[in-house]
Amino acid sequence: MTDQPDAPNGCPVAHGGGDLTRLYGPEAAIDPHGIYARLRKEHGPVAPILLEGDVPAWLVLGYRENRRVLDNPRQFTRDSRIWRDWTEGRVDNASPLMQMVGWRPDCVSQDGEPHRRLRGAVTDNLQAVTGRGIRRHVTHFANKQIDAFADAGSADLVADFAEYLPMLVLTRVFGLPQGEGRTLAESCAQVIKGGAEALVHNDRIVRILGELAERKRLEPGSDFTTGLMEHHADLDEDEVLSHLRLVLIAAHTTTSNLLARVLQLVLTDTTRLAGLVSGQLNISAVVEEVMWNTPPLTVLPGRFATADLELGGHRIREGDLLVLGLNAGNVDPEIRPDVGVSVHGNQSHLAFSGGPHECPGQNIGQAIIETAVDVLLHRLPGLRLAVAPEELTSTASTWEARLDRLPVEFAA
Repeated sequence: MTDQPDAPNGCPVAHGGGDLTRLYGPEAAIDPHGIYARLRKEHGPVAPILLEGDVPAWLVLGYRENRRVLDNPRQFTRDSRIWRDWTEGRVDNASPLMQMVGWRPDCVSQDGEPHRRLRGAVTDNLQAVTGRGIRRHVTHFANKQIDAFADAGSADLVADFAEYLPMLVLTRVFGLPQGEGRTLAESCAQVIKGGAEALVHNDRIVRILGELAERKRLEPGSDFTTGLMEHHADLDEDEVLSHLRLVLIAAHTTTSNLLARVLQLVLTDTTRLAGLVSGQLNISAVVEEVMWNTPPLTVLPGRFATADLELGGHRIREGDLLVLGLNAGNVDPEIRPDVGVSVHGNQSHLAFSGGPHECPGQNIGQAIIETAVDVLLHRLPGLRLAVAPEELTSTASTWEARLDRLPVEFAA
């Protein structure tokens, strides 16, 4: 075990910033993968870093270390009420980080029996939604999106397609007015991005969802919102609202990002594109590859050590915050010495998290992406990338790296 002079907590260097790497800001937005590689070289599979506001944390880079944290809620809880920097007043409730790691009465913030009770309500209703024609909703909204640019012969498949399509589907799933889709998509993006506006956008999401819950109490329907309210787990008003917020933000931001990355991979490889168009390649194989190499969440918030322990050669103290490097873990040279080797058929990636808190909405995201890509390829003959692949850029926040644009051309 290494006695680290720059451990995140209990150290003057950490709370004053010192030389710790910031996982936010201009450098992190441009080259997060370079930062992960440097941290791995300097610190091993676990590294001390600073989050927004120079808040200290541990970034878990190793695949095995990520699995240990995800699979052991008794050692690494999701309940942030034991987070020492918060309990001792170094992080207040107005911090943008609280939108991502702060405690709420939802299944993500709890472990054990409370988690099982609340997660059961979510998973039961997500399964019910999936059985009510989710692919039909995706086909409807994908065609509407494409109608807006089909005659132009060109489009940006990020701004014109991937960025809003999942939210349009979710408005139907939740029982929301379709007109709320763009506003909610923009606010979800800002909450994940962080910064001064995160709290304002979170309040907007909560207000819209609170109004939705009030309507559904008076006019129930066959939607996810009504299902949560009527579930036998007997969720109270705060629990219903917290889960509506949780599912909306998580489902939209991850699916929109994943859809853009799948389209990027398809359009920068003519062999894959031809295989999909001809039916010789299954889109699920492309999604699987993206899950390994560019997962929609690059870093997952957060876990809190329940006792002093050792992880990756470092001393972790009770109440320390750990964030999970899903992308870094997926390309850990200990398990993938050659990232160019095919991962087809291997679903042990970290993209959906893992353990008791593994993403319960995987099937819905998969259905949205598979259907959206299928509709797009059939609607736009001659679809091709309009720029050289190396001209495509991404912008990262602490938690994700999003494709900036995906310009394409096709037969009008």
